[in-house]
Amino acid sequence: MPAKAVNNVVVNDEKEKASIEQRSPAESFEARADDDAELLAPEVRQAAERRLVRLLDARLMPTIIIIFIMNYIDRVAITSAKLQGLTQDLNLTDLQYTTVIAVLYATYVPAQIPSNMILNRISRPHYYIPCCVMVWGLVSALTGVTHDYTGIIICRLFIGLPEAAFYPGAMYLLSRWYTRKELAFRGAIIYGGLLVSNAFGSLIAAGILGGMEGKMGIAAWRWLFYIEGAITICVGLLAMLLLPDYPHNTRWLTPAQRRLAQVRLAEDAGEADEDGQHETAFSGFMMAIKDPKVPIFMVMCCSQLLGLSFVNFFPTIVDTMGYSTTITLLLCVPPWILATIVCATNAWHADRTGERFFHHCAPWWGVIVGYIIGVTTMTTAGRYIAMFLMACGYAGFALTAVWVSNAIPRPPAKRSAAIGLVNGFGNIGNLIGSFTWEAQWGPQYHQSMYIGIAAMGLATVLSLVIRFMLVAQNKQLAREEAEALNNPDHRQRIEDAARLEGLTFEEVVERKKGIRYLY
Repeated sequence: MPAKAVNNVVVNDEKEKASIEQRSPAESFEARADDDAELLAPEVRQAAERRLVRLLDARLMPTIIIIFIMNYIDRVAITSAKLQGLTQDLNLTDLQYTTVIAVLYATYVPAQIPSNMILNRISRPHYYIPCCVMVWGLVSALTGVTHDYTGIIICRLFIGLPEAAFYPGAMYLLSRWYTRKELAFRGAIIYGGLLVSNAFGSLIAAGILGGMEGKMGIAAWRWLFYIEGAITICVGLLAMLLLPDYPHNTRWLTPAQRRLAQVRLAEDAGEADEDGQHETAFSGFMMAIKDPKVPIFMVMCCSQLLGLSFVNFFPTIVDTMGYSTTITLLLCVPPWILATIVCATNAWHADRTGERFFHHCAPWWGVIVGYIIGVTTMTTAGRYIAMFLMACGYAGFALTAVWVSNAIPRPPAKRSAAIGLVNGFGNIGNLIGSFTWEAQWGPQYHQSMYIGIAAMGLATVLSLVIRFMLVAQNKQLAREEAEALNNPDHRQRIEDAARLEGLTFEEVVERKKGIRYLY
């Protein structure tokens, strides 16, 4: 139901609306003033904000992390199933198996952009995201009933559509709740769910593949899809109860908490985190694609994911060390545990310092070192050390959507489109990478690693270009702030921020002079 303005107060809760409508104008104004005084009073503001962030951390973060764990477990289950006879049972050639890996991205990549545009326009993301989770869980379970190449190709195509809604959607949802200084660490914690999922996925797969073979006359790899898909559907149902909507309409927050959530984001950017009157999903898309930073981010993300595409073949690469299926899957766990720790530590330090470029690129340089080790030795110890360095490279990717959100903060329509564009186009790197780890190049995979080194080098150069652009934009902001106030849309957002915070227009303008892009 659309929000209703009552005495200049945006109201989304029906009980709150009825209560306000029964007041006289004087009583409504006094109640609003009392709420503002309680909210913004220095002696309570800091404690209230800490309580709000803790509440979000307790509900939003664990829910998204668990979904993310299931997201990647479902997506890469096929790599574990391959070790236990999937390709033999379905009579897949090496090229067909590679196509099965790659075809997911044919729907996953293009669907991310419209999905994020939809997410920015709907009012209840706590329904939209969980419904997508349940759909991909169902498709994942159905993968277990396939009996030929056509069937598994269809499943992989359809699982890409609902999965496309999740990661860029989750990062956009976080950007609607957390400030710039809070976002990197929490974004990385969520991405840590992906890294942990590689560890948990291998453990779960080892247990299922090792203990379910032949149960009820069903192959173990089919049980892997049935069980993981069923768990994902249950997680989706639970997420409907836990996920928030947006700061102005989340039902399990009090009116004062909703207002505080809006005020703190307005303070963080110097303007309200709301779309202007004439800003639509399409206009946000056009603003994003015309921003020169966005195409560079897109190519940079594509290049880094090409360099990180080993993730889709991680068990296969570890299998080159010559151990049994169970031991191979167990050996996959420690690199991803370390990668999760590195990811969280790197993002925490990025938030503390406000620096983005080196925190983004340094983990990639570790991947390059890992590839160099991989092409110079086939010893078990050397290859396994390389696995650790390669896995830790995802600590850099974890900051990509965060950096996009920092570099393209307003309006929300533009930010949501930018995140979808960057992550969507970036996953073309995974699509290409599906064909760069050719079975005929194993067990050394030297050609694959050379491609990875080149891709990481290009991503580093493009990240440096983005850094220079943001430095230049910060300097330009300092020169043009006074002129920007003559822009009606820009002025309106600052007026909205002033209204939310109970400040004068001049006070918000003065504070906004300290707002700059993070690089």
